[in-house]
Amino acid sequence: MATMMAGQALAKVLEKWDVDHVYGITADSINNTVDGLYQERDQIKYIQVRHEEIGALAAAADAKLTGTIGVAFGSAGPGSVHMLNGLYEAKMDHTPVLALVGQSATGVMNTNFFQEMNQDPIFADVAEFHKQVVNADQIPKVVDEAIRSAYATKSVSVVILPDDLSGQEIDYHELKTAALNKQTTKLPVDAADVKQVAAAIKQAKRPIMWLGQGAYGAKKAAVAVSEKFGLPVLTTAPAANIFPSDHANYMGARGRLGTKPAFEVSQASDLILFVGTNYPFARFMPADKTIIQVNNNLADLGKQYDADITVLGDAAQFLTGLAQTDYQAQPTAFLKAAQKDRTLWMQWLEKLAADDQNGLRAEGVIQAIKENATDNAIFGLDVGNNTEWSLRQLPFNKEQKYAMSPWYGTMGFGLPAGLAGKLSFPDRQVWSISGDGGYAMVMPDLLTEVKYNLPVINVVLENKSFGYIGHEKIQANQAPYGIDLVGADWGKVAQDMGAIGFTVTNLAELKDAMNQINDLQKNGNQLPIVLDAKIQNIDPLDTSFIPVDPETFAADTIANYRKTYDLPAEEQPAFSDILKNI
Repeated sequence: MATMMAGQALAKVLEKWDVDHVYGITADSINNTVDGLYQERDQIKYIQVRHEEIGALAAAADAKLTGTIGVAFGSAGPGSVHMLNGLYEAKMDHTPVLALVGQSATGVMNTNFFQEMNQDPIFADVAEFHKQVVNADQIPKVVDEAIRSAYATKSVSVVILPDDLSGQEIDYHELKTAALNKQTTKLPVDAADVKQVAAAIKQAKRPIMWLGQGAYGAKKAAVAVSEKFGLPVLTTAPAANIFPSDHANYMGARGRLGTKPAFEVSQASDLILFVGTNYPFARFMPADKTIIQVNNNLADLGKQYDADITVLGDAAQFLTGLAQTDYQAQPTAFLKAAQKDRTLWMQWLEKLAADDQNGLRAEGVIQAIKENATDNAIFGLDVGNNTEWSLRQLPFNKEQKYAMSPWYGTMGFGLPAGLAGKLSFPDRQVWSISGDGGYAMVMPDLLTEVKYNLPVINVVLENKSFGYIGHEKIQANQAPYGIDLVGADWGKVAQDMGAIGFTVTNLAELKDAMNQINDLQKNGNQLPIVLDAKIQNIDPLDTSFIPVDPETFAADTIANYRKTYDLPAEEQPAFSDILKNI
């Protein structure tokens, strides 16, 4: 037992849970908590952000990338409200985050004091656990309880701290209960379920497998299942690194953040094996399919679609069991056609990437990132068209990681995700990829990367437009009103902020910039980099619905779609035509 300030005891609890950095901005209602972090500064690092939203978003990205809870703090009133955007990001994506929220001192609470608010109702919707401490002695215990809750529920915990309590001395002793932050038990899989699923796949003529985040860590088993049963594979957008992106059987994701082969192959399938996903858009699939769902959450079974076969169990254990089935399918025409569709798609993307006769294309920038990214690179992806381009081309075939905002979809996620990635993985190459709309929302925190010597490579795809929304305007036959943006030379802005900046407008300039970036990395550069890529404002191919099959769609519909996206039939034939020629 030791006597110390309650704020320092709080920091020691965080250390017990392997938290090595926290994000926030200090203020009078949380100064004693921050002073506690100062006392433990050799063990835990305080990262001073320039906006509390960035701290909360970075905390969410930390948890996604590492599996360890992310921690952010803010002052009473404005600081805590600023955090809400990042906390909702964590809630929507089932991510453990702890928010430490300042409050006015107990002596002035309920007196309409400066910045005093009844904050608990504010967090009641976003947080599974939300409590305000009432004495200094309970601070370590409540924070420990909050962290356990966040891990157990995969959600947000909020602890509200009246500042005078954090500054009081307490007798602190480390809690003896172990800091268990992993799921110690996994739902077992019944061998009969594995046998039933295997039999169903064998009977199908056009089976596919669709993986979600629940299958994380089961890459080897997933590959074995795909190859054993001859299954084309799709993933959800947040799970794109669960299956090797360069595998011949990988079709990509379906939807607007997807690919042509993923859409076509899933449309043509007669059986879908969903593993570890509660994919919400599956409800829009054609109803002519056998649906198998494997999930460890009973409540998710049948939630999005009425499944023919349901398996309640751990995804990794299920895939491992299925991979051990004594069976080897011969390559079918369906599988070969899927592989050909994928090959033609990748060739088409490479063709687009190599074309800058009318200006730089986004595909060219992502291709350059792909060619210069390391095998263990980390990517922070913003929200918008940049997400589409990134997921279609980035390499996820080795040890690459990425974080995105898939459910909440908040613009501005890219830069704080890159910031978090470099703090948690200082020895790995880290990229953030943003549109100019999202980047402009959060770019003051480039100063945070400068302050802490974080050499993140921040790529800005500038088309001077909210391009993702622009597509929705086109689809709704609305005027492109309110989507145009004023541009800036983000490379020069970065230089003025103490970072390294490049501005490129064509492939030659892009190649030169990438060469310089590689040289900087080899020479131990410790400054963040901003690569401002001035790209054409081209609406990317909408893969959520691809009407090119002459057996299904009218000739004028097909012609209009191909003309809209400059999609030549000889380079991108319909899947049905590919299948006929196998």
